[in-house]
Amino acid sequence: MINQYPLWKYLLLLAVLVFGAIFSLPNLYGEDPSVLIALRNQNIDQPTQDRIKELLKQSDISYKSFDTSNGNVLVRFDSTETQLSAKDTISLFPFIKKNSNYTVALNLAPATPAWLQSLGAAPMYLGLDLRGGVHFLMEVDMDSAIKRLHNVLMSDMRSHLRNEKIRYLGITGNTDGINIKFRDAENMSKGLVALKREFRDIDYNEDDDNLLITATLTEVAIRNEKRSAIQQNVTTLRNRVNELGVAEPVIQQQGDSRIVVQLPGVQDTARAKEILGATATLEFRLTQGSYAEWQDAEQTGRVPLNAKLYHERNGDPVLLKRRVIVTGDQINNAASTIDSQTGSPAVSVTLDSKGAKKMGETTRENLKKPMAVVFIENKIETKEVDGKAIKVRTRTEEVINIATIQGQFSKNFQITGLGSAEARDLALLLRAGALRAPVEIVEERTVGPSLGKDNIEQGFNSVMIGFALVLIFMAVYYRVFGLIANVALTANLIIIMAVLSLIQATLTLPGIAGIVLTVGMAVDANVLIFERIREELRIGNSPQASIHAGFAKAFSTIADANVTTLIAAVVLFSFGTGPIKGFAITLSIGILTSMFTAIMGTRALVNLAYGGRNVKTLSI
Repeated sequence: MINQYPLWKYLLLLAVLVFGAIFSLPNLYGEDPSVLIALRNQNIDQPTQDRIKELLKQSDISYKSFDTSNGNVLVRFDSTETQLSAKDTISLFPFIKKNSNYTVALNLAPATPAWLQSLGAAPMYLGLDLRGGVHFLMEVDMDSAIKRLHNVLMSDMRSHLRNEKIRYLGITGNTDGINIKFRDAENMSKGLVALKREFRDIDYNEDDDNLLITATLTEVAIRNEKRSAIQQNVTTLRNRVNELGVAEPVIQQQGDSRIVVQLPGVQDTARAKEILGATATLEFRLTQGSYAEWQDAEQTGRVPLNAKLYHERNGDPVLLKRRVIVTGDQINNAASTIDSQTGSPAVSVTLDSKGAKKMGETTRENLKKPMAVVFIENKIETKEVDGKAIKVRTRTEEVINIATIQGQFSKNFQITGLGSAEARDLALLLRAGALRAPVEIVEERTVGPSLGKDNIEQGFNSVMIGFALVLIFMAVYYRVFGLIANVALTANLIIIMAVLSLIQATLTLPGIAGIVLTVGMAVDANVLIFERIREELRIGNSPQASIHAGFAKAFSTIADANVTTLIAAVVLFSFGTGPIKGFAITLSIGILTSMFTAIMGTRALVNLAYGGRNVKTLSI
């Protein structure tokens, strides 16, 4: 008999439908406003959890539930107002306020029942346009990246020439290149050979008359440095966002010099801007000369060649050696703490292997000598001058600490001389890593939670209205076959939700538009099949033969139409960014699921209704 399916096909359809129902269910439960409390590299123990509960009770803050997961604490609340109040209160708890290893962040936790969570079911993520939050477009200062590379090269060249025991008078740099002045032609010749062997992505020009070598970066070196700068900045910004405790952030490169940062759910935009845009780092240098020499250099302006004049926070001058011992790039970890001897705020620092080796050698060779910590911060601000927007770059360099080296140390040590809030922020920035080059926020857009709620409602209504109109049309125009198509269409929508939830896709407004388009395309396949069946009936074929011919002859047309649309969706995903990708993902998934439900699902229901029966007419 034609128009009959084997049992395994019905079981497959049933399994897919059950799968779709289970994994789409979490989207119906919504999310709870929550506060996440995490302790860096540690689990929050039970006494601390009890302490937090007691303090919340004393503050008269009621919570929905108090959960622990992966060593963190997640406190759920009934309203956003209670959530914000609880976050401010928890942040002021003394034991949390004094320890920078604690992270207290706002969160939206899925309200999915435990039995669904045990199956691995979770709701879709909501994008910035649905949840609310902040969008930053940041531009990387590539000129500063090249200047930094010049400074690193100059320091490395000095060290290399000293190690090779080649005498030189001085190394200076500017935007045109690096100038190395030698004492005589013999040392200049040796220096050129040594530099070419060690530093290869550089062009060298010799001035024999002035015993001068000018080193300039090649185009390849400049291009590589710019690429590295933006890649490192993306990594650093991602680390900083993780420190802020933001869920589902988007940090991605845009073009050659810009970075897009989207932080769904963030409400404290000022704090986010301060942390993301900060380029604070540290340098450790030995002091040069005595206090009297520092005062003399300040008054006369005469600074020794191997030294550089800095100032402490109180304005006092200090001469530091040009050679940098360790920089912020070599810091693996940092935490705000309290100095056990003085009781003042401090930052506990852990260096990587290279930095630890250099610090160990320096402290061993310079016992009882002072060493300074230089705090460096780069900023880019846009100011309006004579009606024109002008970028102003500022660089702050100040000595925050001078201490005498009492004994050899290498990997672990402390920095003092900071305020409590400053120590906390500096520890966060050092943990996340230093930006390779300063960044400027050139565009900022804030989406409020109320707008996100309106977007969700409007998007949901658009899907439901379009869906309902299609169901009504199909039921009226195609009768029983229309009702069968409606069942398949409903199953299709459920399976789309399940797949998006399973892959943890981020749903945005363009994604909802893709779902609406898919609803129309899904029913289009049924229309092609049903019209073909009606055509077969009109030319006199039997109902069973018409059903068989309708599905068989419409298949190639449906396949061609959907494959070409799928190719377009893949191209959109490959070359598009952000919202375009969201639209392409939902459209691609919708095409695949609609072909499955329209061809196999509809056919199965038609076979159940009419297959194996001697029918004279079809309700179509």
